[in-house]
Amino acid sequence: MTTVDPTDAPSAPASDTLAILGLGLIGGSLMRAASAAGWRVYGYNRSAETVSSALDEGFDAGADLADVVERAAADDALIVLATPVTALDEVIPVVHGQAPDCAVTDVISVKQQVARAMARHAPGQRYVGGHPMAGTAQSGWAAGQTDLFTRAVWAIATDDSADPATWARVARLALDVGSDVIPVASDEHDRAVAAISHLPHLTAAVTAAVGAGDGDLALHLAAGSFRDGTRVAATAPELQRAMLEANRMALLNSLSETIDRLVAARDELRDRGSVETLINDGHRARLRWEELSAAQPRPISGVQIGSPGWQAQLRAQALDGRVWTGQQTA
Repeated sequence: MTTVDPTDAPSAPASDTLAILGLGLIGGSLMRAASAAGWRVYGYNRSAETVSSALDEGFDAGADLADVVERAAADDALIVLATPVTALDEVIPVVHGQAPDCAVTDVISVKQQVARAMARHAPGQRYVGGHPMAGTAQSGWAAGQTDLFTRAVWAIATDDSADPATWARVARLALDVGSDVIPVASDEHDRAVAAISHLPHLTAAVTAAVGAGDGDLALHLAAGSFRDGTRVAATAPELQRAMLEANRMALLNSLSETIDRLVAARDELRDRGSVETLINDGHRARLRWEELSAAQPRPISGVQIGSPGWQAQLRAQALDGRVWTGQQTA
């Protein structure tokens, strides 16, 4: 595990300073990864135990939100919201009240709700949302990993109103910790993650619940399929609920499609003794995901951040499977 002594760390330009608010799995991993990448990093967590653990490992952390945000303002730090979505209404007013000129991003799994909270509590503040598609079923500081973001996808909100300087700064952070940057509109992001991230929490929960429904015999027999299909159900329930309920409209649509497909499969099994349609559709989709995952990412090209229409140009190339690599060639 990489650790740093903040008293020995060289001073860094303001643009290389990061203030992370929330030091759980994602925030704690980002503290480790950004420190290892050369950023000057400090953070806040309301748990004194978490702060003590971070300090014991040589990181710079505090349990006073106002103090950490005030420090961020003095350093012109990039502020990262890494709290549960349910804490935003408490945290964002402090950020806006004490550091209104700081750029802000987040690592929360929904984008539209965070953007609405920022508009409500921090109007005019430079905010560009982000979502690293990385994690485990564990939570808390102790679960953090320096390499959690290596080759992970980091979605960065690229709405038409995105501030170019803030967007570029957030993208550089993601690249520095080893991620592949995908520009995406906030609403498109939320619809996509409802299907590929949030829905699996519900299907994992129902698989686990059905598997345990007849007592422990089925659980004693459970092996790889049950393990892999229920992994995310081991995530702390309060964290799952906060994530899923924050994206409820998009999740409702994905859940409705899932129910329709399962009902059709049930009817096909009852009437024809077959589940061919659903199995074949799922098999093709899985193979396509494996193909895309194995492919070498193609870089976005020909886009200058800040030029007219740059956001739409990034989104269009990302829909074609390209990733942002930091180049800004005309």
